[in-house]
Amino acid sequence: MAKGNFWLGAAVGFVIMVFIRDALPVLGPIIGGFVAGILAKGGMVNGAKAGFCSGLFGAIIIFLLGAILGLIGFGLFGMVVGMGIGILFIALALYYAVLGAVGGAIGGIIAK
Repeated sequence: MAKGNFWLGAAVGFVIMVFIRDALPVLGPIIGGFVAGILAKGGMVNGAKAGFCSGLFGAIIIFLLGAILGLIGFGLFGMVVGMGIGILFIALALYYAVLGAVGGAIGGIIAK
């Protein structure tokens, strides 16, 4: 694949993280980031960025779902609670993002 598949790599890495996160809690984000780094190409830095972004996608989706479902289920108070929980998930997603960046850097090196 040619250079310029950064967002495709990040999206595919995110999907892989979602599907294997329960089976491989630590290796899942690394494997997802690794695939993101290979697809993104561009060396270690670009691969690490793609892996990091793939880890953050999940947190953003959880944040939005929590806010929307909280609003639908419990009105404005539910939305505030959902957003608070979403912020907590964003903080916890740094775990996935950092491990994804490690895997992405390795994948970027291999792809180069």
